[in-house]
Amino acid sequence: MKRLLYSLWLAVGVIVCSSCADYLDVDRYFYDQVSVDSAFSKRVYTEGWLHSAYNTMLYVGEFSEPFRWASDDLYHPDMKDYQEGNYSADNQLSDSQESESRLWKYYEGIRKASTFINNVDRCPELTMDEKADMKAQVRFLRAYSYWGLIRVYGPVPLIPLEGQDVNLSYEELSLPRERFDVLVDFIDKELAEAARSLPTKRTVNNLGRPTRGAALGLRARVLLYAASPLFNGNTDLFNVKDCYGNQLVSQEYDENKWARAAAAAKDLIELSKNANLYELYTVAPKATSLPSTRPPYHEEYSNKKYPDGWEDVDPLLSYKSIFDGTILGSKNQELIFTRSSKGHLNINRWNEELMPKTLKGNNKLAVTQKMVDAYAMNDGRSITEAAVTGDYVTEGFTTQAYAATNPFLPANVSLMYNNREPRFYASVGYSGAVWEASSSSETMYRNSQIFYYRGLNDGKQGFKEDCPITGITMKKYYNNEDSRTTGGYQVDKTEMTIRYGEILLIYAEALNELTEVHHVTSYTGEDMVIQRDVDEMRYAIKRIRMRAGVPDYSDATYKNPDDFRMKLKKERQVELFGENCMRYFDLRRWKDAMIEENQLLQGCNINVSDDETHIADFYKPTIITTVHKVFEQRMYLWPFPTYELKRNVNMTQNPGW
Repeated sequence: MKRLLYSLWLAVGVIVCSSCADYLDVDRYFYDQVSVDSAFSKRVYTEGWLHSAYNTMLYVGEFSEPFRWASDDLYHPDMKDYQEGNYSADNQLSDSQESESRLWKYYEGIRKASTFINNVDRCPELTMDEKADMKAQVRFLRAYSYWGLIRVYGPVPLIPLEGQDVNLSYEELSLPRERFDVLVDFIDKELAEAARSLPTKRTVNNLGRPTRGAALGLRARVLLYAASPLFNGNTDLFNVKDCYGNQLVSQEYDENKWARAAAAAKDLIELSKNANLYELYTVAPKATSLPSTRPPYHEEYSNKKYPDGWEDVDPLLSYKSIFDGTILGSKNQELIFTRSSKGHLNINRWNEELMPKTLKGNNKLAVTQKMVDAYAMNDGRSITEAAVTGDYVTEGFTTQAYAATNPFLPANVSLMYNNREPRFYASVGYSGAVWEASSSSETMYRNSQIFYYRGLNDGKQGFKEDCPITGITMKKYYNNEDSRTTGGYQVDKTEMTIRYGEILLIYAEALNELTEVHHVTSYTGEDMVIQRDVDEMRYAIKRIRMRAGVPDYSDATYKNPDDFRMKLKKERQVELFGENCMRYFDLRRWKDAMIEENQLLQGCNINVSDDETHIADFYKPTIITTVHKVFEQRMYLWPFPTYELKRNVNMTQNPGW
């Protein structure tokens, strides 16, 4: 009876373990052994175990990682130590509690998934199809857990698929780190197998459960990471070794890794085409739209429908609607996977941090000047190119709200923000932006024009920096109805954990790196011929550009791998801004972090008031002297915590820590 009671509690996920032991603890293996006798005897217990296995998604999603505000695009004071490199094996910052640590949670998820896969066939009340679907779900969860580990630590221990002998001592159970390529191959195999059993669609009530597209999308993300310079022939990681002295990161460059990433993305793209599953979300322009709010006329794109042009696309609303709650996740054809309720709560947290103090927000999340400068002009030129012709200026202010010459800007806003591409206005809360807050019951809060000048309610107060430290914030997840004032509410949003736009970018990036013809096996076992193909690259990139309302790349760019790579990096920076810690991990996988993350943090000068004689000085790029950004070679991989090294005698530390 005692064993049965324990297994029931475990299956429904209500046991709270106060022990500091992790997956490799002998006691956990023992209790697994005694609980499975009954845990899979009935449907209700089996479903309870499956539900418990999903707990790992509360933590493993990139949107929850502290790194989301720790790169060169965003800054939050709570993440200052990440920006300044104030972490170590002994100081894990927000991951310092053993029982709540990343390692503990992710390996706990792996443990639950493995136990489920090995025992679900025991349940006599489930059909074969139900068992196959459930197994595929937990394979996805297990793969996501390993992905959460390798993107942070690099090589980690790979847990055998069969349970360990409970008679072994802890030291004997302790496992060394596995080679990075072996881990990636395992994740690849897991996700391909999951994809073959998962359905192509889920009901609305099961939106947070993976589909075939979700498995293929995560597979493409992981394989792109593995193909990138950080782990593809990176001799800087020659000394990442296991306890036996074996090198864990291949020192030889392998172009086939890029081909595998391209093939994985193509698997999903072809699935989408054949089943009409995914496409970038677009909204048609209103009949009353003024010509000035449309993209500048372009003879090739203005009179063609998406994806060949933007005639039937409102770029601003098309992009913003998928993030601000305007379109439900279940109705969004671009959404491939979401963490459901956890994702919704997490996005609301972002919103609370970026909303102005006037609307009862925390007023802390800041966008860097570097990120602002990454956005192109509305005709697709960079601000550097536009400055040469006088179309980008850094001085002067708008004099009339939403005039034909400044259709997206209210009055008294710096002209440096004028005539930018639509994704800028969907994502950036510049000083002087209007926050509609239409849900507020008090009219004084509605349509507030928020400035971050010193001394104003949302600016710096005395010596207290209770404001975006750069004088710029984010609006990507803000809905016009959102308000935290009396009577106000926040519109529910869907976390875009995996979306089709990312898959298109993965496909284009991977294809660009190929110089030879490769044969890759698809997830269904078919032979795929993969090579650098300009038409295929254009198929992916042009969709992103047309939805954004900016011209496609030139033929010269598509034909030049170096130029295409540079533009692709910028495209990811803008298109995926503020999503899934993309910028943080992109800079590391590209090995660009040593340069990009060591640049000084800059923004507006928040020490300037709204005095008319000095107000222009607010917008002069200013170094934020209170933040000292640091990035060193060793920071490409996160240090394993000291407590883990003590517990696992076969674990080795990442170099430099």
